[in-house]
Amino acid sequence: MSRNENRFGSLPSYAPLAAAYVPMQEDAIETYEASEALARGTLFPGLDLPFMNVVNDQAPETPMSEMMAIDFVADELELYLDTHSDDREAFAMYQTFLALRQEARERFARSCGPVSQQDMLGAERYSWLCNPWPWEYRTERGR
Repeated sequence: MSRNENRFGSLPSYAPLAAAYVPMQEDAIETYEASEALARGTLFPGLDLPFMNVVNDQAPETPMSEMMAIDFVADELELYLDTHSDDREAFAMYQTFLALRQEARERFARSCGPVSQQDMLGAERYSWLCNPWPWEYRTERGR
């Protein structure tokens, strides 16, 4: 058999083709808190379908987990707004979380060190690797 003969694959004769259907997400009425949204993998309870009914535990509150949760909610709202651009309440929440994201990143950079190259703008010296990594704070500070 040549390489080109099998490039389309085949189905057994008893395997019917299926048509996939993905329902449109309804307007966001209810949302999880940021840390719970990060643990559950979605901001919207209506989309919460845990794989094999296993729900993740919430991560302990640390500066890094706070920043991750805020980033996650902003990303989820952005995806929602891609299909619901007229939802003013969701857009206002998105604006709030973008401001929270900036505050959390600045707070984290001040206390723990830079998160991205942008955090080095205006720095007095190159300090990218000078601070402990976020996972090292637990052992060094007893967290």
